[in-house]
Amino acid sequence: MSASQFSTKQRILGAAEALFAQHGFAGASLRQVTTAANVNLAAVNYHFGSKDNLIEAVFRRRLDALNARRHAALAKVESKPDATLEDALDAFIRPALELALDRRGGAAFMRMLARAYAEHDERLRRFLSDNYGHVLREFAVVFHRKLPGLTKDELYWRLDLVAGALTYTMADFGLIKRRAGTSETAHREYTIEHLLRFAAAGLRAP
Repeated sequence: MSASQFSTKQRILGAAEALFAQHGFAGASLRQVTTAANVNLAAVNYHFGSKDNLIEAVFRRRLDALNARRHAALAKVESKPDATLEDALDAFIRPALELALDRRGGAAFMRMLARAYAEHDERLRRFLSDNYGHVLREFAVVFHRKLPGLTKDELYWRLDLVAGALTYTMADFGLIKRRAGTSETAHREYTIEHLLRFAAAGLRAP
C-alpha cells in the first residue's frame, strides 16, 4: 500500500472512530465520515466496501493491537510459577486501560466500544464475539486454575461482570475523574489498583 493510500485509510478510520463514539453507529453517516476525513465516498468504498465493513475495520485496528498486548502480558504471567490471580487480572485490565488513556484516539475508541454493547447491535456483537471472544476464554482458563472452587458457569458470570466494569471504566462514564495536579499516569495506576482489588474480590467471593 502506498503512503498516500495508507494516509487516506488511516484518516477515514480515525474520523469514523471519533464520529461513531460521538453519534453512535446509526447516527454517524458515511457523508459525515468523508467530510471529517476530507475524502470522497469512493475512497471509503475502495478501502472498505461498506459502512459495516468500515465499523469492523475500526474495531480491528484497536482490538488486534490490544489483544496482542494482553497475550504478551498473559504469557509472562504463565511463565511465573508463583503468579497470583491479581497478576492474571492485571494482564487483562492494564492493557485496556492504557489504551483508554492513549491520546491518539484511545478514549474515543473506548466510548465506541461501550456503544457497541449499549446499542444492542446483534451483528456487531456477533462480530466481536466471533473474532475476540476467544481472548476472554483464554484468560478464563487461567482464572479457573487460580479459582478451582468455582464452576465454569459461575466463573463466566463473574467474568462477564468484571468485563462490564472494565468497559465502563475505560469509557470514562464514572463519577471518579482525574484530580487537578494528578498526572494521567498516576490516575491510571490508581484506577488499575482499585479495579484489580474489586475484580479479585468479586472472583474470590464465596
